[in-house]
Amino acid sequence: MDSREYGFEGTMPDIHGYAHVSREATVVGDVTVEPNASVWPGVVLRGDVAPVRVGHESHVGDNAVLHASSVGDNVMVGHGAVLNDTTVEDGCLIGFNSTLTDSTIGEHSIIAMGTVVPEGYEVPAESFVRGMPASVTPLEETNIDPEAVFEAYHSGDYTNLAQRHDDLFE
Repeated sequence: MDSREYGFEGTMPDIHGYAHVSREATVVGDVTVEPNASVWPGVVLRGDVAPVRVGHESHVGDNAVLHASSVGDNVMVGHGAVLNDTTVEDGCLIGFNSTLTDSTIGEHSIIAMGTVVPEGYEVPAESFVRGMPASVTPLEETNIDPEAVFEAYHSGDYTNLAQRHDDLFE
């Protein structure tokens, strides 16, 4: 067991053998990290009051915090993001330094950098969310090409990058 993986009330983190969790991340309690996911330095995954899940091929950037939150498959959580009691569905991009509290983010949505999603928000699928507090716009009503954005910020290159860091991950 790495020194930054901690049990809580008898529950230990469950990190898949093909996941990449930095030795500099802190993982506590009821946490699941699925195959080909990556968890980068400074991240805190705290599954003490409720589970934390990082889905298949999802990536949690440096210094992000997930507490009692679930991230679906193929999600990119940007550096410094804070998710508290939040569900992020498959295929989303969560921008750097965003804060999401007690909310649900529908699949294939984009949360802009620095956005604050307040308690109780239910963001519909395929939305663009920005601002403090958050303002929600259907992606189809924007000039954003979600596939290009997702490819630029999430592609399998992130999984490959994690695999190339021999000393950073277990």
